[in-house]
Amino acid sequence: MASGKFITFEGIDGAGKSTHIGFVADLLCKHGLKVVTTREPGGTELGETLREVLLHQKMHLETEAMLMFAARREHLAQVIEPALARGDWVISDRFTDATFAYQGGGRKLPLAKLEALEQWVHPHLQPDLTLLFDVPLEVARTRLDATRTLDKFEQEKADFFAATRAEYLRRAAQFPERFQVVDATKTIAEVRQALAHIVSSLCAG
Repeated sequence: MASGKFITFEGIDGAGKSTHIGFVADLLCKHGLKVVTTREPGGTELGETLREVLLHQKMHLETEAMLMFAARREHLAQVIEPALARGDWVISDRFTDATFAYQGGGRKLPLAKLEALEQWVHPHLQPDLTLLFDVPLEVARTRLDATRTLDKFEQEKADFFAATRAEYLRRAAQFPERFQVVDATKTIAEVRQALAHIVSSLCAG
């Protein structure tokens, strides 16, 4: 059985990436593929517990990074790797690029420490496709839902998100073979047209 493919959605808070996950999953299903959608931090019972801790409790930066990777290791073992082995396609709302962007770019944790954790947790697995939804900071901030309580990351200041976005774009330039940068300032219809083209190319490949 052919192994499945792994697609990740990335972007700063308010970029609008989550709006399009169901759309891409439906596109893949129309190609006759079985799709698993998941998220980070989270995706497992333990991961969801850690998500609540990570999003709402203050902690040392290195503790935060290691908990992100602890949740990721469980996610890989329980969800991502078994699905790929079955031949399913996996869509994850965030993966390791988010840790580089938020803990590395935004929080300034040395990237070498994150690289060491990455090599420990998933040395032989990277996404087949990473969709980076990119928007200017001022656009992202207006899209956050003002009716709900923002988590500790969403409450950060503009300079944090500028650094987070910059690290995302740096990684996109570093790994152009798997990144597709999506201009998320466009209308939903325009973004989905671009996504349909990208997904069709991946399925054909």
